[in-house]
Amino acid sequence: MNWISNYVRPKIQALVQKSDVPENLWVPCGNCGKMVFHRDLERNAQVCPHCEHHMKLDVISRLESLFDDGKYKTINMPEVEADPLKFKDKKKYPERLKDARSKTKRDDVIVAGLGKIGGRKAVVAAFDFKFMGGSMGMAVGEAIVKAAETAVVQNAAFIVVPASGGARMQEGILSLMQMSRTTIGVDMVKEAGLPYIVILTDPTTGGVSASFAMLGDIQIAEPGSLVCFAGARVIEETIREKLPEGFQRAEYLLDHGMVDMVVHRKDIPSTIGKILDHLMN
Repeated sequence: MNWISNYVRPKIQALVQKSDVPENLWVPCGNCGKMVFHRDLERNAQVCPHCEHHMKLDVISRLESLFDDGKYKTINMPEVEADPLKFKDKKKYPERLKDARSKTKRDDVIVAGLGKIGGRKAVVAAFDFKFMGGSMGMAVGEAIVKAAETAVVQNAAFIVVPASGGARMQEGILSLMQMSRTTIGVDMVKEAGLPYIVILTDPTTGGVSASFAMLGDIQIAEPGSLVCFAGARVIEETIREKLPEGFQRAEYLLDHGMVDMVVHRKDIPSTIGKILDHLMN
């Protein structure tokens, strides 16, 4: 009886019962390929401890890391028409929106907050790349304008953290119109004499990079970030030439005057705090 109780039964239970151990305890680095324990990644702000590769950071973690003590007040965003073009590819656009909202637990790409960075008031609008690849539709245009208006009313700096594949094709020309609309929002902040800072993350591409993402008074990029309009393969096929090593990456853009500084993720809050001290003194 002891043999059955102590040996056979545990073996059978191990076969039929699901393990309580999570399957995602180890995360592979997309750059060096080494496995990183998930708690080490969390402690290191999703930066690989082996090669310093900056992985994608959750939008809420991004906001909490930027604001003093992680405290901020969420800014409610205006509603927009859900499916203006009645677009359908393999799925209807409303179905894609429903899937993205279910996955991310938010209405659209932008999450914005009002708080303090280095003791200075700031509005931060950050992209959630998990929501349809951070694509820019009418909701993003409205969100950028609303965040800019809030910055002006609060006499606060305006900081945008893009992470986007570009325009949202399901909204067609209406998506492309957000390039000019977001630029108007940025102009409102600059006309009020307030700082506008952009933190370029991986990736920042397409219509986002061709509009508000490249208009900052100060352009900060995370190491290794891809920042471009068209992809390298498209450019090479167009000009029929091999592009330089590291083309369109943050370090290349810094060397060629497209960004002002490349800053490690953990140093970005203190860097912005110093910048705001200078610009808002």
